[in-house]
Amino acid sequence: MLHNSNKEIILKEEQEESILAIYLENEQINYIPEKDSGYTLDLTKSSCNNGVTISFDYNTWSVKTNYSNYTNPDNTRVKCSLYFTDKYIEPILNGTDPVLEEPLIPVTIEDDGTVKKADLASEWYDYETKKWANAVILEDESKNYASGEVIPEENIESYFVWIPKYRYQLWDLGLYDSLTTIDTSKVHEIPVIFGDYNTSDNVSGECTTPMESGATGNCEVGDYMTHPAFLSIPSTGFWVGKFETGYKGAISTSEASQNVNDESKVIIKPNVYSWRDIQVINAFYTSYDYQRKLDSHMMKNTEWGAVAYVQHSTYGSSSSVRINNNSDFVTGYQANDEPTCPYTGTNEECNKYCNDNTCNIAYPSSILSSTTNNITGIFDMAGGSWEYAMGVLMDQNGNPMSGRNKLYNSGFNGTYGCPTCDNQSELELTTGENFPEEKYYDKYNYISQPNVYFYDRRILGDATGELGPFETGTNDESLSSWYKVQISFINRNSPWASRGNFHSMGTSSGILAGNTHYGSGLVYSQATNVNTTFRIILTPST
Repeated sequence: MLHNSNKEIILKEEQEESILAIYLENEQINYIPEKDSGYTLDLTKSSCNNGVTISFDYNTWSVKTNYSNYTNPDNTRVKCSLYFTDKYIEPILNGTDPVLEEPLIPVTIEDDGTVKKADLASEWYDYETKKWANAVILEDESKNYASGEVIPEENIESYFVWIPKYRYQLWDLGLYDSLTTIDTSKVHEIPVIFGDYNTSDNVSGECTTPMESGATGNCEVGDYMTHPAFLSIPSTGFWVGKFETGYKGAISTSEASQNVNDESKVIIKPNVYSWRDIQVINAFYTSYDYQRKLDSHMMKNTEWGAVAYVQHSTYGSSSSVRINNNSDFVTGYQANDEPTCPYTGTNEECNKYCNDNTCNIAYPSSILSSTTNNITGIFDMAGGSWEYAMGVLMDQNGNPMSGRNKLYNSGFNGTYGCPTCDNQSELELTTGENFPEEKYYDKYNYISQPNVYFYDRRILGDATGELGPFETGTNDESLSSWYKVQISFINRNSPWASRGNFHSMGTSSGILAGNTHYGSGLVYSQATNVNTTFRIILTPST
């Protein structure tokens, strides 16, 4: 253990000959700063060699080393470098504090929606009190703002919210093979521990994250598991679009209905028209090209689950999220009341939706629809438009499917799940684009029967199978044990995941809801839009 005592360094290691280097704002010093000095240890920069890892106990103000993965093939001494900084770091995040790279600007947001540039030396986020870190990308990036200065809304192009890396405690392995009866006692606050580490089976009470759909690895109920969203794209967290992606310049719902790939049209703000009716390939490459240096991409199904689980932890609102029921698909809205019925085909009082304030309220007063029940959270994750997520069914050869058939597909090359449906006959798409790197989509195991749901086709952490058991609703939809929201599982007829459900679906919508789609921007006929949108993720390197 390394600790501070009268500014003298005491080093107790398993190796007698170890090297310790301490830096304060990148300048080397020969003591550990005092606990109340205003400095904190930056775990994103601090490290040891030879497989030795470090952690910091803020209560005892001590650095601890872990030799469980120690290796020394070259017979070199262990060297640990500790970096202290006066920038604000929240101890509870254990080194997963927000990663800022240009053009992201850290901000604070007041209850009335006023945005100010954050002072990095001050407390600009506090996850312990449900105040999540926010950042913006400017329309005019040449404009500089001082700390505390108001950033006008007209110069904000996009809002993002930081989701720190964490592990969560498993409560259900989600291995259901049929509809039974829901169990509402399953709903609970999900235990979450932030930290930049991956669980493994050599640590008591932890398990290896199984990435294959239906797999459990060595995981058991009660174990803690690193959420899989943080494994395929190594990072201490990710930035998620604060709102559904909008179509820049649209002044009506019809103008925002665009099946195109155009990153210049991205706008992620409140009170704009959601970009809808878009094919998966166009949503993906619009997201991918938006901020390449920040590894921007379209949200995956597991990344949706990561947001949903931390929302349901002590660091989020830990309750059902109020839906956005704006029938014009305007972002950031909140229903005045909780819906009382699922979709009925009509705008009845129990399932009311509208385009004005007769049944809903606009941002920034719509905090009950945020993941934190305050202005710092993420909006539009319940209701609004269906949100496509990058999660797709594999074919019998282990390759991702393109979609339903020639009429309804993602635009990515691949087999069709139902090639003879809708009077079609081609077996696969070969004239589109190849799928991107596997890290950008979740893979679900092949299902041989068309139009059949397999309730174990889930990846632990994607907020689907773990929400069981499931039962049949009044409209033949499958309802989960969590708030009776609808969850439809990926199948051959509809091999693509979508989340949040639709603004008119009432009680069937929610942050824990899920549906399936064809991958296209159309459904049932080429003249009918499916009202799907997408959300953008940023994963700057750490």
